[in-house]
Amino acid sequence: MPVIENNFEIRAADGITDAALCRPEGEGQWPGVLYLTDVGGIRPTTRDQIRRLATEGYVVLMPNLFYRTARPPVFEVKPGDAEAFRKRMTELTAPLTSEKLERDLSIYVDALTEDRSCALGTIGVVGYCFSGGAAVRTAAVRSDAVGAAASFHGGRLYTDSPESPHLLLPRIKAQLYFAHAIEDGSMPKEAIEKFNSALAKWGGKYRSEIYDGAFHGWTMPDTQVYNQPQAERAFRELLKLFRENLEK
Repeated sequence: MPVIENNFEIRAADGITDAALCRPEGEGQWPGVLYLTDVGGIRPTTRDQIRRLATEGYVVLMPNLFYRTARPPVFEVKPGDAEAFRKRMTELTAPLTSEKLERDLSIYVDALTEDRSCALGTIGVVGYCFSGGAAVRTAAVRSDAVGAAASFHGGRLYTDSPESPHLLLPRIKAQLYFAHAIEDGSMPKEAIEKFNSALAKWGGKYRSEIYDGAFHGWTMPDTQVYNQPQAERAFRELLKLFRENLEK
């Protein structure tokens, strides 16, 4: 299915952010999806991913989550430079307090649903790495609009912090899907177990799985840990979630 991709700007909570919107070619309306990037931000890999979702019949909005710090490309660090990587990651994520992020996310939901190509009904949200928690947060703060949310190798979904994403579960109406890495310093097995217990107590519809042989970041082709078979599995599961919960 041919698609159209447009770049534009959104007036977010604390300034102007750039964004990309991709949809099927032609006139019509399609279910909306809010795509939240990993810390690498908007780049060729993530543009490829929103195009792929659009070919499946969705209107996909990808905002620059890090507009307070930089415009894309937001993350230009030499491979293997761990210290520079950590420094840049902190620069990008530190301004994103829960309160600021929630204001942004609500604005992004409105920007998507108000687009004339977005069909009426609930939207889907997907997040990767750090934005897995942001996907959960979106489903909570905009339970009126989100019908499905997914997290792939999401980090820090269960912590001792009063702002931990798992504490938002009682506010969520959407169906949720979580795909965890077999080894992930930001979401170790103990945290996964506690998170799964919180999901069970929540009582909503969800699935939470560990992907064998997959490490943190496995869905991204521009990373050293990219795992194509498991990335394809992740995409199939994402489509299944959206097809079961978003009107088409």
